[in-house]
Amino acid sequence: MKRIKQFLKDEKGVTAIEYALIAAGIAMAIAIVVWLVGDQLYLVFDRVRQMVGPDRPAGA
Repeated sequence: MKRIKQFLKDEKGVTAIEYALIAAGIAMAIAIVVWLVGDQLYLVFDRVRQMVGPDRPAGA
């Protein structure tokens, strides 16, 4: 019975779960932002690539 009470009072696991939930929320937010602006970001880099110059073979 004493071990059960100690287990129920132990909050180390709760803290780990909270950190995991925070990390999952941040990862989800990053994924949503990348998904929403991905096409726009691709267009920006494509315009930069076009301004820099013509396509060149790799290693040239």
